[in-house]
Amino acid sequence: MKRTTFLLVFGLILSFCQAQSETGAEEAAGEEEQHVELFTTPVTKMGAATSDFGYNLFRVLASREAATNIFLAPISASAVLTQLSMGGSERAERQLFRALRYHTLQDPQLHNTLKDLLLSVKTPGKGLSMAARIYLARRLRVTQDFFTLVEGQYGVRPKALLGGARDMKDINDWVTQETGGKVQRFLTKPLPRNPGVNAVSAAYFKGKWVTRFGESRVLQNFQVDGGASIRIPMMQQDSYPVKMGADSDLSCTIAQIAMQDDVSMFIFLPDEVTSNMTLLEESLTAEFVQDLSLTLLPAQVFLSLPALRLSYSTDLLPLLGDLGLAEWLEDQDLEKISAQPTKLSSVNHKVVMETAPEGNQYPSVAATPSHLSYRVDHPFLYLIRDEASGALLFIGRVVNPKDLTI
Repeated sequence: MKRTTFLLVFGLILSFCQAQSETGAEEAAGEEEQHVELFTTPVTKMGAATSDFGYNLFRVLASREAATNIFLAPISASAVLTQLSMGGSERAERQLFRALRYHTLQDPQLHNTLKDLLLSVKTPGKGLSMAARIYLARRLRVTQDFFTLVEGQYGVRPKALLGGARDMKDINDWVTQETGGKVQRFLTKPLPRNPGVNAVSAAYFKGKWVTRFGESRVLQNFQVDGGASIRIPMMQQDSYPVKMGADSDLSCTIAQIAMQDDVSMFIFLPDEVTSNMTLLEESLTAEFVQDLSLTLLPAQVFLSLPALRLSYSTDLLPLLGDLGLAEWLEDQDLEKISAQPTKLSSVNHKVVMETAPEGNQYPSVAATPSHLSYRVDHPFLYLIRDEASGALLFIGRVVNPKDLTI
């Protein structure tokens, strides 16, 4: 559901921000002058499309996996499904493009634009590495033009499966290599016996903050739905610069925290301790988040944030029908891959993420102690966004950090 209006309530934050030093205000003004307007260039429009696909995918997953930790790297899933679209008929391509939100772009150079976006979000300083590839059953008589087309556009050649246990090792080794050794054991069980076409997407993110945390891994209480508390490692720092706002419609407080190389983390913290975040999840669109980034106000807070280290994997194939692809799943028409009838058998997806307490700089020593706290000490939703393009890199719902493992 697309939100066209929202109300941000700033009473407490406004009074606090007015007490900030003139230096802090000048810094905030400088940041606003550097803001890049979104939705005006092919790459930022593509960033919005991949983001909206990601939000839609996240909503479907969230509805199926209620009250649990879930995570996605939508841009990686977009990349591999776009590769797949190159093997479909015009009808199949049109259906996939609608699910991927490309039908809104009217971009005749769509593949070049996506390639530019992928290159921009994978620059080393952003902390993101990705793997996206199509694997094909050995029995298929594959059209060589498909191999050449995908490799020429995205720099990764679809690969024929070897058969048996060798497939799992081959795929796992490739994903590990593409992610610098960070995403391991991508597959933990063999592919389907009649594998057909398999889409592989993985991503690793280790974000570093612009402002470092002075204390990391301090054990603190985190309340979970139902009233219980658990002890988890938290990062914390006084006089931490953020942008904040409170949304009364969504009953949550929102913080935007700057990460290195023009990346931000947005945290949506419900007012109540609850794992039911359906209303919040339904509100998310590229336009809504962009509006937030322009409306949140600078503040210095005592910030307490869970130290995230997580690994999450799932098969996205069962979700595609709820993205408007039910008809396509019945007749996929992948005629440019093979003249033989074939279907997509799996869309395996795995994400690994870490946040380090380190940053480029310490909080300002001249800053007065914070009177405003932002303690992320109960279930929350977060997203990682590339500010230059507006592309959604990661999105997650944290219900119980104790269950997060790498």
